[in-house]
Amino acid sequence: MSLMRLKKAKKKTVGSKQTLKTVQQGMAKVVFIAQDAQSHVVNPIVQACSLKNIPVIRVDEMLELGKTCGIEVGCAAASIVEEEI
Repeated sequence: MSLMRLKKAKKKTVGSKQTLKTVQQGMAKVVFIAQDAQSHVVNPIVQACSLKNIPVIRVDEMLELGKTCGIEVGCAAASIVEEEI
């Protein structure tokens, strides 16, 4: 259900840098983090989400998250900025 929500999102970020930027700007509605991503990459995102009260959903693998976002490589983090109505 959660990944389908990301897949259908009208606007999303893909990748740790873009996701962190969106979280810091308060634009992210939900953030997805891959469990197998390196902690030094995702910890700043998780901390920023905590400060901004943005929910974090854990996904098993980077490859699964990347494919959901429409890319052929792994992805450590992604977020939903705008959902389909």
